[in-house]
Amino acid sequence: MPSEDLILLLLVYGLTFVGSLLITRAIRAYALRAQMVDVPNQRSSHTLPTPRGGGLSFVILFPLTLLFFGWRGYLDWNIVAALTIGGLIVAVAGYLDDRRDLSARVRLLFHASAAVIALLFIGGMPALDLGFTVWEWGLIGHVVGFVGIVWMINLYNFMDGIDGIAASEAISVALLAEILLIVGGVGGGLEWVLLALAAASAGFLVWNWPPAKIFMGDVGSGFLGFVFAVIAIYSAQTERSTLWPWLILLGIFIVDATITVLRRILRRERWYEAHRSHAYQHATTRWNSHLKVTLAVIIVNVIWLGPLALIAVQLPALGVVAAIVALLPLAGLALYLRAGT
Repeated sequence: MPSEDLILLLLVYGLTFVGSLLITRAIRAYALRAQMVDVPNQRSSHTLPTPRGGGLSFVILFPLTLLFFGWRGYLDWNIVAALTIGGLIVAVAGYLDDRRDLSARVRLLFHASAAVIALLFIGGMPALDLGFTVWEWGLIGHVVGFVGIVWMINLYNFMDGIDGIAASEAISVALLAEILLIVGGVGGGLEWVLLALAAASAGFLVWNWPPAKIFMGDVGSGFLGFVFAVIAIYSAQTERSTLWPWLILLGIFIVDATITVLRRILRRERWYEAHRSHAYQHATTRWNSHLKVTLAVIIVNVIWLGPLALIAVQLPALGVVAAIVALLPLAGLALYLRAGT
């Protein structure tokens, strides 16, 4: 890459971080004036009224970086369109929900629309390497991709329940995925995207780090879930990549949310309503600390999930084995912490 391009990219990332930092500050001031605050209740993990909607900062900035990458030729316009159009649809739903509590059906309509639009641009699920054979999805791949995107939007929202956890997950997963894409030689321009996502999330995290001065809100959490789902599907369509590394890197969120929802469904509870029964919420109560749980998530991502995801990239035939090794202990921990009860 020419040195001029490298300098330009560094400038973009720096401006993205600083812009996110300043926009989040402005959103916090506005939210306080407009009384856009989360008031603690028996289902909350916080004890003080706190402004929400801070995720709007990276919702504004990240699509701008995508458009820049597309304009410079760093990124295919199909993925730019999928992330920008679909992401903004999800963000609008989240913003409206932050302001006036949308019904579950209306939220689902927004999420479904975003998923369909994204898949129209990037296609359905890629083949899945099971080690002993390669599973070709065919037409059902579009259905699986649709469900996967919608579920990631919602599970990321479910997991945004304590200070710093959702933004820290976004940054650590984005940076680890950056390394994996470079090592695997399958970036396709996504390496620039992931750094931009990390920079935008980091600017917000300055204000969201425990004790949080502002919350991300549905506008940000759903957006991040959508972005990761679409990037995972798009990157896995390359010859040397599969979905396994992404399932591993996002393992903490996927396992906790999925086990919690399944157990709540089995208990005939309204799984889509707010609650405090996720494993990370039980851990927060047990440790009496948001900071300890958020740091634990970062550490597990870096020293456990990251290396196993690297194995899945370097040895695709062992991807399913690496995923099992990575996710089973997380499932055991979630059950130990009484996720869903």
